[in-house]
Amino acid sequence: MSARPLVLQTGPIAPWFDARLAELADVAPAWTEEGRARLSAEGATIRLAVGSALHRFDAALMDRVPNLRAVANFGVGYDSTDTATLKARGVALSNTPGVLDDCVADLAFALVLDVMRRTVAGDRFVRAGRWGPERFPLTTRVSGKRLGVLGLGRIGKVLARRAAGFDMAIGYHNRRPDPSVDFLFHDRLVDLATWADVLVVLCPGGEATRGIVNAEVLAALGPRSYLVNVARGSVVDEAALIAALESGAIAGAGLDVYADEPNVPKALWGRDDVVLTPHVASATEETRRAMGDLTLANVESFLATGRLKTPVAL
Repeated sequence: MSARPLVLQTGPIAPWFDARLAELADVAPAWTEEGRARLSAEGATIRLAVGSALHRFDAALMDRVPNLRAVANFGVGYDSTDTATLKARGVALSNTPGVLDDCVADLAFALVLDVMRRTVAGDRFVRAGRWGPERFPLTTRVSGKRLGVLGLGRIGKVLARRAAGFDMAIGYHNRRPDPSVDFLFHDRLVDLATWADVLVVLCPGGEATRGIVNAEVLAALGPRSYLVNVARGSVVDEAALIAALESGAIAGAGLDVYADEPNVPKALWGRDDVVLTPHVASATEETRRAMGDLTLANVESFLATGRLKTPVAL
């Protein structure tokens, strides 16, 4: 046994991050045989775990670390972690707020621009040699349209600043109105969808929001409006979305997240009214570095003081 503290890591994050974590503590990597062996032998000594959105941290794994006191999560979303079990066991959780707001908002607005102006579809049109023999269809103006935000938090407010440069009206749906903004609040999601020309999904994932963008919401959005999702695939009823696209019930969709990643339904692949990206909203060098730095700052803080730097209220 090492004199250094042993930390559980639920999955690899990045080589530089994993190396820096190993400088701070001994690491039991849950995805390796060596790590699982250490869990069996020393799991009761582990007080801190490092998780991420990509790796499930469920009650069964938590049972192997019965004296766990904190989890430092790489990412702002933590729906891959069984937070109900954490709360029941009095385990603290941190995430990485603030550092990814700009890049997620940037990609969200890029998808708004792309799906409404069909830039990727236009690129395919040119590369296929169709320009000349055919005329590219008219698209939809972005400037001056109504942007609906499902989940107006930090990222949503950054997105609203981007949209303001395009003279867009902003509406939103949260659990309650936000007194810090003067945007149009809609008490019901279906009312926001009826109002919006494009609905951007930015709310957290998890059971509370599973499938809330359903067939009723998509029908309310209507055949001249668009859906953009950069939150979690679980928030949108994927079967209902495919049906809405195939029937023309909505005008198109820009998607960065999916219900069963990395498996994207083939029904979405060939559609010019759909833009697909591989869950990369925060995937810039600058943002991922900042996320890693903040996660490691939480690790250092807990190891030194027993407290997390950016705790989440469970």
